Amino acid sequence: MASSLAGVTRPTSDDDRTRQIVDVLVDAFGDLMEADADAFRTKFRKMAADPFAFYRGSAPLFYADMATSEDPWCDERTSRVWIQGDLHAENFGTYMDSAGRIVFDVNDFDEAYLGHVSWDLRRFAASFALLSWRKAFGDDVIGELLSGYLHAYLDQVDAFRRSDEDRSFALLADNTEGAVREVIHETTTRTRLGLLERITVIEGYHRRFADRPRNRRLEGDERERVLAALERYRETVPKGQRRREVTYDVKDVIGTGGFGIGSAGLPAYNVLLEGYDQALENDVVLSLKQGNVPAPSRVVTDPEIRAYFENEGHRTALSQRALQANTSQFLGYTEIDGRGFVVAELSPYELDLDWEDLTEPEDIAPVMVQLGRATAKLHCVGDADSDHTLVPFQTEDAISEMVGDRRQEFVADLVDFAHSYARRTQDDFRLFVNAFRAGMIPGISSSGSHPLPADRA
Repeated sequence: MASSLAGVTRPTSDDDRTRQIVDVLVDAFGDLMEADADAFRTKFRKMAADPFAFYRGSAPLFYADMATSEDPWCDERTSRVWIQGDLHAENFGTYMDSAGRIVFDVNDFDEAYLGHVSWDLRRFAASFALLSWRKAFGDDVIGELLSGYLHAYLDQVDAFRRSDEDRSFALLADNTEGAVREVIHETTTRTRLGLLERITVIEGYHRRFADRPRNRRLEGDERERVLAALERYRETVPKGQRRREVTYDVKDVIGTGGFGIGSAGLPAYNVLLEGYDQALENDVVLSLKQGNVPAPSRVVTDPEIRAYFENEGHRTALSQRALQANTSQFLGYTEIDGRGFVVAELSPYELDLDWEDLTEPEDIAPVMVQLGRATAKLHCVGDADSDHTLVPFQTEDAISEMVGDRRQEFVADLVDFAHSYARRTQDDFRLFVNAFRAGMIPGISSSGSHPLPADRA
């Protein structure tokens, strides 16, 4: 079997690859870089920490490479399924679903779109190889752990094919083990009051957001635009999702900013609502965050897919509903100043899987099996059984028929890709850091700002 990177167009020199890295980043983020250069300087400094951090922040580069690669695991159907879009090892964790259950699942949908099912698997596999190098695992150990993930993925896909439980299936405390069960149990100890005490204060028997450097008080027209957007958002929340009503009476609203490597430069607002009753302990915080152009959409050119979404907020919310099935009752979308915003509860019941203390392969192996099952559920719920028409077939059937009797070849190919693309990422990381230090990224340098080129101004 040919190398997994054999079909990828490779730049002929480090200089060519450096230029490609810079061009892809500027093309993907140029408008946001121009709007908030400081946020992107911070983002790039975080990406400069190590190859894994660089990989997390450079999803558009991954898709630029996928666009020039041959994909043997792609056919008419498996090239058009819901994908998470940035499936890396640190994008798994807990959330509370619409039935009040603490679920372990994929927990980030900013990059979700439709594309090749293998793209999610390849992106995760390479990310795990990079994460494993932090732990000094050998290639054989990495390969064995990834094989466990991929076999568990295919086993769960087959299980969904034999039953109709894909939309009700969930990883809960009673069907998980090890670190996954531990993070679910830890999540159950969290409270909404605990979250409120961290980010709000009470003055004169009224709760408001605490004054913090990141927070910005809204005045006049901007506040009114946000409140009007909140009213529009309420119409996007399916009535059946509402497990328990809140009044939606606004107690406070602030401007904030995108946080995390992937959200740099994206404006955001937090809204404090009267909770389920007049007690101060159960007020609800909603986050309104501007949706960004998802990385896979830069190489998926189908106009029917693009036209399906009103805006990036709509696309993000719909993607999450398709990929999670039983989403939070607060998930919805709205529009502010012509830009789409995704709206969700700032929930205390979300906790990421912590890889820090997972240091031995025998502890990681059961985690990988459960991540494989979670990925299968992710792909198989967003199909003909969902409330949209973009995937008019059963994804589990499409995946099973595409792999057929080539399971071992499928697993071997993706494991080989993980090793080879992770090594490429290590090289790309070095080139990126050198370019950043040398001031080669237009509009952003490691020491100060430079104007964007005329064609982006």
